[in-house]
Amino acid sequence: MSNDTDDLRWGSDVAKAERAHNDDKMLCYACHTSWTTSCGGCHLPIQANWKTERHKYEGGETRNYATYNPQVARDQMFQLGIHGDIKNHKIAPVRSSSALILSSTNINREKIYVQQPPISSAGYSSQAFAPHYPHTERKTETKQCDDCHLSKTNDNNAIMAQLLLYGTKFVDFIGYHAWVGEDGGIGAVQVTEWDEPQAVIGSYLQKYAYPDWYQQHHDRDRKLETAREHSAGVANCLQLRGEYLYVAEGAKGMRAYDVASVANKGFSQRMVSAPFSPLGQRTYIKSKNATCVVLPTTQPVAPNRNEGDLMRGANREQPMHPIYKYAFITDSVEGLIATDIDTLTDGEPRNNFFERQLTWNENHVLDGARHVAIAGTWFYVAADAGIVVLDMDDPLKPRYVATIPIAGAEAAQVQFRYLFVTATDGLHVVDVTHPDKAREMKSAFVPLRHAHKLHVARTYAYVADGADGLAIVDVTNPEKPFVYQMFNADGKISDARDVVVGTTNASLFAYVADGVNGLKVVQLTSPDSQPKLYGFSPDPKPELIAWYPTKSAALSLSRGLERDRAVDETGHQIAIFGRIGSRPFNLEEAQKLFLTPDGAPWYVSDDDDDHSTAIAPDDRAKMTSHVQVSTPKTQSDEAARAAAVTGSPREN
Repeated sequence: MSNDTDDLRWGSDVAKAERAHNDDKMLCYACHTSWTTSCGGCHLPIQANWKTERHKYEGGETRNYATYNPQVARDQMFQLGIHGDIKNHKIAPVRSSSALILSSTNINREKIYVQQPPISSAGYSSQAFAPHYPHTERKTETKQCDDCHLSKTNDNNAIMAQLLLYGTKFVDFIGYHAWVGEDGGIGAVQVTEWDEPQAVIGSYLQKYAYPDWYQQHHDRDRKLETAREHSAGVANCLQLRGEYLYVAEGAKGMRAYDVASVANKGFSQRMVSAPFSPLGQRTYIKSKNATCVVLPTTQPVAPNRNEGDLMRGANREQPMHPIYKYAFITDSVEGLIATDIDTLTDGEPRNNFFERQLTWNENHVLDGARHVAIAGTWFYVAADAGIVVLDMDDPLKPRYVATIPIAGAEAAQVQFRYLFVTATDGLHVVDVTHPDKAREMKSAFVPLRHAHKLHVARTYAYVADGADGLAIVDVTNPEKPFVYQMFNADGKISDARDVVVGTTNASLFAYVADGVNGLKVVQLTSPDSQPKLYGFSPDPKPELIAWYPTKSAALSLSRGLERDRAVDETGHQIAIFGRIGSRPFNLEEAQKLFLTPDGAPWYVSDDDDDHSTAIAPDDRAKMTSHVQVSTPKTQSDEAARAAAVTGSPREN
């Protein structure tokens, strides 16, 4: 195959120096493989005072018993990166290889830490990746052109996000607690069992693994039993990372709570804001009206460790971008605020004092700021003016780039080449292939009546749609989205404000902050409802399985631990790689898979006779055409709507 993106001719007459898949640059099994196994998460709970034989060479016994529990083993996550020294830095398949979370129970049966993801010695997240020989080499059933390049039908945006290790927000780990922001408080609601296999309460797995507890749950009308709540400001936005919960509390500013002991029965105060060190602390930032707090990654990282000759020399680690030192706060009056939170991971107990490193609202462009989506060093701030695009390559010197005039913009999320924006009138789509030239795809608008926050998981966008419940929008082709289903659990979800999605074991779940109704847990896939749940993006079949009445209105939810993201959209590494010299693609390397040297997207087809990399005008019209579908008021309208739209999620 020729590397000329103007004409993808192929055959034996293509000179080696002109080959796109030159074996000097990539390993043969990068293409000639059928599938690759990835482990999206393993839980290691340790039980103290449990005499156990050591299964190591030296033998002996230990007083701590640990089990190794793979939770999300997948065979449809195909990813590429750069192999290490041993393979001369060639392109190779990459898999998630040790995405650990750790728990420990002491002799008094106190849970001294709960499902904590550790940080690697290099400062990267320990949600580890590694180049991988899949053992599935084939002459047939190999990877196709659109597994690694833009499809002419534009239906592989999520697949490309997976391939490049940007993550798809599909295998996010919510875990033992769902963290809820309330109108005057925060809450940690227990949504799973503690024992392995870890089953979401009310789920298909609980039904078969713990039938007695499942029956008791239904006898309680599916109401969850256990939660820990704490007073706070108006928590319109919050994010858990490691042992700390970062909360935007309106007029009270932003505060980080120590929540490491949230499940420890030996602690009376499970969420700590008071000083926990004799040296003092100040883990809050005062501001006029903090509306949201966002971290560049939900994976715990420690940039302070990623320095020195050892990192750059023997360990061959790439430097972390300084943006990962900060938490970013939107304030409707003050604009964008940054504070260094690396002080909580540097092992120095004398500097746990948050300071403002940045306050920015140049020309009042961020007036009314209420949310920010971060994609590497590009920020997309929802403000009164619309979506404000900022270049944050220097985290303390924002560069204003553009404003996308979307009236009433509420929130946004990025998936590869597209930004999905909720606004008062519905869901908007913005092409951010080149963030400095971002443009709204007017034909891709989906009307919704009460759109609040959203979560984009592979080929579906889940939108908290207020009184209409949960809007599930098919975004397989981001330029041609359509409402797949409106779900309100027969009227039980009637004030949806926020939604997050995560995978626990084999099934997918949505957690909905349902305003005055509290927290709702929705099972999206299960062997009962969706026999094809093991595909890349199975059709969701939502079912309300649990709920909890929070003390005050549930306004927001913490997104889970991102377990399939190793690098950001600007090419900066986040997660550790397990072979010396191996790494994810940098930005220039990634862009070669889908952009010509002059920056234009190029496309492929699996048709052997189609050598063109351009989209013909009629194909472009088909790709961007959109059937306007009115948002149904009730679930009974689904059959009529299904007849009005065409298209289905791309299966892989």
